Amino acid sequence: MTSAPAWEAEFRTAGAEETQALAERLGGILRRGDLLLLTGELGAGKTTFTQGLGAGLGVRPGIISPTFVLVREHPNLGTGPDLIHVDAYRLGSEGEIDDIDLEASMDRAVTVVEWGRGLVEHLSDSRLEITLIRAVGGGPGTPSQADGEAEAGAAPSTGFSTDFSTEDTDEERTIRLAGYGPRWQQAPDLR
Repeated sequence: MTSAPAWEAEFRTAGAEETQALAERLGGILRRGDLLLLTGELGAGKTTFTQGLGAGLGVRPGIISPTFVLVREHPNLGTGPDLIHVDAYRLGSEGEIDDIDLEASMDRAVTVVEWGRGLVEHLSDSRLEITLIRAVGGGPGTPSQADGEAEAGAAPSTGFSTDFSTEDTDEERTIRLAGYGPRWQQAPDLR
């Protein structure tokens, strides 16, 4: 596992539509076997970003958070890769990741893992780490009130189907990308 990224890039988006548009451009260059790790507090836009990736990949619409099922598979409508969308928030070890058998789909899909840092890097020699940061609220890894509620067993106050609420669809996000391994030696042109 490579400890330092080959490159890093930062983008700012002014809301959900721009976040999805950036992700859609990225989705257009992804290929089977790609592993993406999404990090950010609750409400940062991880699922919104994944919706854009799905559009760029050409998978069936209707991407929602996999929080309660852990893994959702979204088939491609054409000949491109499927999208495997994982929420590792409640998983605590590489062994639990291995139990959901992501290796079985890696050769035919793009695998996106929310909350996967420190858990899924062993799945591939290359990965793209994406960190989403809200302009308002905590930073990555900073517990928010909703995080504390989720850890205590209560339902997060932000709901589960979207991470941009109707009140903050125009809120700015900072999106940081970092490429690791041979697949990501060069930064993609996402402008």
